[in-house]
Amino acid sequence: MMSFALAIGVGTQNSNQEWLEVFYPAPLLNPSEELIEAVRKACAYQGGNSAIQAMPEQLDALSQSLEAAGESQQAKIAAQCASSKRPVVVTILASDQESQTTPEVYLKLHLISHRLVKPHGLNLSGIFGLLPNVAWTNKGAIDLSELNQKQLEARLNGDVLEVKSVDKFPQMTDYVVPSGTRIADTSRVRLGAYIGEGTTIMHEGFVNFNAGTEGTSMIEGRISAGVVIGKGSDLGGGCSTMGTLSGGGNIIISVGENCLLGANAGIGIPLGDRCTVEAGLYITAGTKVVLLDDQNNPVETTKARELAGKSDLLFRRNSVNGQVECKTNKSAIELNEELHANN
Repeated sequence: MMSFALAIGVGTQNSNQEWLEVFYPAPLLNPSEELIEAVRKACAYQGGNSAIQAMPEQLDALSQSLEAAGESQQAKIAAQCASSKRPVVVTILASDQESQTTPEVYLKLHLISHRLVKPHGLNLSGIFGLLPNVAWTNKGAIDLSELNQKQLEARLNGDVLEVKSVDKFPQMTDYVVPSGTRIADTSRVRLGAYIGEGTTIMHEGFVNFNAGTEGTSMIEGRISAGVVIGKGSDLGGGCSTMGTLSGGGNIIISVGENCLLGANAGIGIPLGDRCTVEAGLYITAGTKVVLLDDQNNPVETTKARELAGKSDLLFRRNSVNGQVECKTNKSAIELNEELHANN
């Protein structure tokens, strides 16, 4: 019985026993058949995509079965969760189909942030309707309809309930801290972000879900939903990438390897490798761009979308006439021929 993913998690429910969030300490991609069989026996798993709220006796039985199957890490988690004061869920994804429950969505977000699946590698359709908008506090997730009462209870006990944010997504570091990274302001990285080894995210850097970096990068700008930054590329202070949720377009924005987006720059097209966008310059798909030869003479004017995904480009704004210009390590004539090769 092959499955796509599995995890044992502990979460939070509101007073109506509706899931607000789930923490999965060690999610698995492509779990073994022995592990799935252990879940079937202990938790009455019937197949398909399921989020099973497990009772202590089920978790004890599951721990023993997992230990016998050689799954010592998962066996330890099941044993620890058997004594949990919070609800425990065993979530199995038989396939990567559209999620039907909040625990399923949280498992998928964990898979990305644990670097088990890269952005755009999962079906995330319909997740917004399954992620409740909750208050993220120093005491965990709280249903918004119950927040006022929780705040009063805290005050009566001489305490203060700090509300850090009100959002559908929590900050990633409350669930996973990827190895080899620096994150100056953890509130600016959402669960479901993919932060590659060697990435530094400075205070003004932001990374949305289903987006991130593939390797060593310095991020001082905004990585919007769906945007992936290649190894060795840097995003300067205040720069922006147009996300896949913006503008209604179907172009997936990405940045190749060894690129630089200058401070307060922005892109609405994907970049190839070794590209530079001058500080303060925002390029959208419809931006008129003048191609320059190696003598800085204009060759042709084209729209930026025609340069999408091309490598070795330098975008700049002419400080005299205000035109957006593009220089390349290739000659502009060669680039022009390449652009029109399929006309």
